[in-house]
Amino acid sequence: MENIAPTKSNLMSAQNSLEFSVKGFELLDKKRNVLIREMMSYMGRAEKLQSRINVTFKDAYDALRQANISIGINTVEDIAMSVPEASDYSVLFKSVMGVEVSHVNFEKKDIEPKYSFYRSNATMDLAFKKFNEVKYLIYELAEVENAVYKLAVEVKKTQKRANALENIQIPKFKVIVKGIGEVLEEKEREDFFRLKVVKKKKNRK
Repeated sequence: MENIAPTKSNLMSAQNSLEFSVKGFELLDKKRNVLIREMMSYMGRAEKLQSRINVTFKDAYDALRQANISIGINTVEDIAMSVPEASDYSVLFKSVMGVEVSHVNFEKKDIEPKYSFYRSNATMDLAFKKFNEVKYLIYELAEVENAVYKLAVEVKKTQKRANALENIQIPKFKVIVKGIGEVLEEKEREDFFRLKVVKKKKNRK
């Protein structure tokens, strides 16, 4: 305030800056709320997916353990080597309030064993089926956890900017507007008083 001349132009400038800061805070507050709601919805999905993965993983490992016992670990390892590396997905992006979050695009397909059936049995087929289910669940979980992380980072940035406006910029411009306004009001009163004095002197003459 001490470096700002108490002029009408500076008062208008400070008022405009105050109005801009208030609107900016309101927009950031709305953005933060939308981001938080979106993030919470993803977190709900993540919790459900993690629970499903835990159950499916347990079933898959139980079946794999039975396969190791019934057909032997070496045979299971040979069969595992015949399973191709997963590449049945693509990653797209969508915008949530300016935040790019990934979307893993894939089509669920039934298993197509590449191994000979004479070397395997039902437990191996069940393990293969369950691990295939886990794969698709992991695709979904990766998408959701990535979205939660990016949204959380943006919420933190937005919160920081909103706090700066609410606690620093807006109070600062309020003080400037109030200070300049009071000085100008005092000046107007002094001018009015002087004008009355001048009029009285003229009337006396």
